[in-house]
Amino acid sequence: MIKESVFKSFEIPADLEAKLADKIAIELQDAIDKRGKASLVVSGGSTPLKLFNLLSTKGIDWSDVYITLADERWVEPDEKDSNERLVREHLLQNRAANAKFRGLKNMYATPELGAAMAGDSLANFPRPFDVVVLGMGTDGHTCSWFPCSQELQHALSTTDVCAAVNPTTAPHARITLSRDAILNSRQIYLHLVGESKLTVYRQALENDDVTQMPIRAVLAQRKTPVDVFYSA
Repeated sequence: MIKESVFKSFEIPADLEAKLADKIAIELQDAIDKRGKASLVVSGGSTPLKLFNLLSTKGIDWSDVYITLADERWVEPDEKDSNERLVREHLLQNRAANAKFRGLKNMYATPELGAAMAGDSLANFPRPFDVVVLGMGTDGHTCSWFPCSQELQHALSTTDVCAAVNPTTAPHARITLSRDAILNSRQIYLHLVGESKLTVYRQALENDDVTQMPIRAVLAQRKTPVDVFYSA
């Protein structure tokens, strides 16, 4: 049994998004005030888009904020399935347009060939990452750590920043930050919306088998604080 992380529940997603956007903005500005710059890692998909919109309006020193992705589909940045496209359209707007963004997709034909360059591109990011915002799939994956993937163990064990993943239950080859990179952070938020996600989260707490539910690689560790923000 995994000890439950800090769990915050909200009646509606809008309340969650408002509270989480405030917390992230405060933590990023605090990092800038203390260390001169801040780093933010975000996830793609539809769940965080309204959070991105809210966060983009916060009055912090965005020119000192470095932003990247927890994972990315190996598609061009202007394609509909690109996480980078979502970040550019929803987060790198308004006041946040001045942030320093670095995507994970590069010119190589495959994520296997491009993984080293993707990791190197984050070399100037403040580490540990100040804030990491993760999502979770109904199969218990987070980042692109898919239980179906042959590369899962490598992504969870490598000390490289990035790893290539080829899921069999989801489209596109992918690149993902490794477990080592994700846990080298000051604060992780797990952003969950919908009762089905709550059910999966409860199942994830039942044991620490990361091969069955890779989200446990985050929930079962005690190196980095994890706060769960949930709304039905």
